[in-house]
Amino acid sequence: MSDSTSRCGYVAIVGRPNVGKSTLLNHILGQKLAITSRKPQTTRHTLLGIKTEGETQAIYVDTPGLHKENEKALNRFMNKSATQALRDVDVVLFVVDRTRWTDEDQMVLEKVRYVTCPVLLVVNKVDRMDDKQELLPHLEWLAQQLSSAEVVPVSALQGRNIEELEKLVAERLPEGEHFYPEDQLTDRSSRFLAAELVREKVMRQLGAEIPYQVAVEIEQFKQEGKVLHIHALILVEREGQKKIIIGDGGDRMKKIGQEARLDMQKLFGSKIMLNLWVKVRRGWSDDERALTSLGYYFDK
Repeated sequence: MSDSTSRCGYVAIVGRPNVGKSTLLNHILGQKLAITSRKPQTTRHTLLGIKTEGETQAIYVDTPGLHKENEKALNRFMNKSATQALRDVDVVLFVVDRTRWTDEDQMVLEKVRYVTCPVLLVVNKVDRMDDKQELLPHLEWLAQQLSSAEVVPVSALQGRNIEELEKLVAERLPEGEHFYPEDQLTDRSSRFLAAELVREKVMRQLGAEIPYQVAVEIEQFKQEGKVLHIHALILVEREGQKKIIIGDGGDRMKKIGQEARLDMQKLFGSKIMLNLWVKVRRGWSDDERALTSLGYYFDK
């Protein structure tokens, strides 16, 4: 591939929940953009991460994990977002977790089989395998499942083989002018990124105590001199969930705020004054109108 050829295209990162799609995007970008946690379905929105290197601009689309739970409006929204990301892209990264294969992986495979663009089958977390001998037969099996795809083992967390993956992506991007300025990292607003960072810290603090009935709304985002003032509302569905988030004497809320503020300072390059509140808004995760007001857009 000639270095003087300008290339640009969209790269969808798809897979079931919790296979490391957001961690992979963050490592490629060299900066934390997508939120991560060990909980499945952490990512709810598609998010563009833009990587421009020389003449090549790869626009990565981080998607919610495709999953079988489809009862609530929020779950339907997430599955639809991930499926739509497979349309009109130039390359697909289908991410799987080591030798684990579930019904949800199979569901993603059935969707990926029908795409017409090149597919790279990314086997993540290989650094966590105790017996590396298990990997080779599994890679061969994966290659049989999607014969048109190239299989690439990586560790998104440790950055292993990521450069090779990026090279394979670049070779498959179409020739063309860049869509975004070379210093632009994402299509999302700073308010959106701030809300996501607060939500990440909530999910990391709560463990299995609260289901995914948590959303974050930014009520104020204002730069005053060298200080960025951010007021965020954490929405839950029940009074009991509010108490859990606040914690004993407000301890948990304090930790959420401290950790979110540190990440925001790195991301925005500014001193942050962060104020958090918790509010009960019943049924928001199964109410399309409420979801739309929180930035979840449904195509009719």
